[in-house]
Amino acid sequence: METRKLGQTGLDVSLICLGTMTWGEQNTEQEAFEQLDYATAQGINFIDAAEMYPVPPRAETQGLTETYLGNWLARRGRRDDLVIASKVAGPGNGLTYLRGGPRLTRDHVREACEQSLRRLKTDYIDLYQVHWPDRNTNFFGKLGYSHKTEEQATPIEETLDALNELVTEGKIRHVGLSNETPWGTMRYLHLAETRGWPRPVSIQNPYSLLNRTFEQGLAEIAHREQVGLLAYSPLAFGMLSGKYLDGKRPEGARITLYKRFSRYAGERAERATAAYVALAREHGLTPAQLALAWVNSRSFVTANIIGATSMEQLRENIGSAEVTLDQTVLDALEELHREFTYPCP
Repeated sequence: METRKLGQTGLDVSLICLGTMTWGEQNTEQEAFEQLDYATAQGINFIDAAEMYPVPPRAETQGLTETYLGNWLARRGRRDDLVIASKVAGPGNGLTYLRGGPRLTRDHVREACEQSLRRLKTDYIDLYQVHWPDRNTNFFGKLGYSHKTEEQATPIEETLDALNELVTEGKIRHVGLSNETPWGTMRYLHLAETRGWPRPVSIQNPYSLLNRTFEQGLAEIAHREQVGLLAYSPLAFGMLSGKYLDGKRPEGARITLYKRFSRYAGERAERATAAYVALAREHGLTPAQLALAWVNSRSFVTANIIGATSMEQLRENIGSAEVTLDQTVLDALEELHREFTYPCP
């Protein structure tokens, strides 16, 4: 398994990162253990979780993902071999059960981190990420920024200072961002440099053949500032596997089970997906491996976060690390991108 440097940390993380947001909802603890055992045997050392997982978020299941991971770490005793990432949630509708309504204030960040540490059964988190901003901006597919002069927003200064305290105490090692914008990323970097606070080492944003908006402003930052992308939804909720084409809704699949996952739906997304699936088959690749191998090939990507509900999916997704796309395929993908530009931000 190829490894890449995590920002300026000196840590080597596997190109494929194991995502966990189905554990506790679509996957049992036993299945989570099976995924972890297989993934680590394939050379994966990077595991990504979050305090609000599993998804879709519910009060009844919140924290189960970290609990499963913590139980596995306690049983296998491999903590120092792995890079464990988690996230603190920002404000959001329907999350009142999480710290009475999550924010990114000093007290909230500390409480969230300490609860995650207990669930993970560890003394430290290698990469602690701000899951999404505590301000009005564009994320989770929103376009057309509209400024609000009056808003309740926690200053980035307070959030990063709180993270600095946790780094100083040894509870977290490195800081990362998620669902962040170019302005937010540069603001964090400026504060880190001028205040001597921890410098963000990564940014976890959506990135796939159906959503290349990261390239507009953040890809340059990723390169020049060494804040590499941890790409999430590289298969666009499984859409790019082709299994939902022509209106199909396989039993037990995420979009079949949860109507809320509509971000990568729609006529334009379906036409783009059909074109990518046809290209994959033309070149003897599975659609999923084409989509994942393309993300793997991007120079600003530090790790590609894959998730799976079945072992068959997991094996195929991890296997993408062994696929190299030739220039003919890469050129064809660019032609399709010109035809289907950002169909699903």
